[in-house]
Amino acid sequence: MADPTPDQVRAFIAAGLPCEHLVVEGDGRHFFATIVSSRFETLNRVRRHQAVYGALGERMREEIHALSMKTLTPAEWAAEAAGSAR
Repeated sequence: MADPTPDQVRAFIAAGLPCEHLVVEGDGRHFFATIVSSRFETLNRVRRHQAVYGALGERMREEIHALSMKTLTPAEWAAEAAGSAR
C-alpha cells in the first residue's frame, strides 16, 4: 500500500468534516494539519481531535502513521490571524 500524500489526507478529512480552512503538510507517513471548523465550537481539544480521527476512520490505523493537528473554530482562526498581523 502506497503512503498517502498530503493532498489525499486533506481530501479524507474534508470528506468527513466540514472545514472552513484546511491545510495538510507531510512526508507520506507523518502529517501536520491545520483544521478550522465550526463543528469545533463546543468541543474541547480532545473532542476536536476525536472528530478528525473519526473523519479519517480506519485510515489512521492503516495508512497514516502519525498526524499532529491544530484544531480551531472560525473565531479562533480569525483571532490568531489578527494577532499575527500586528
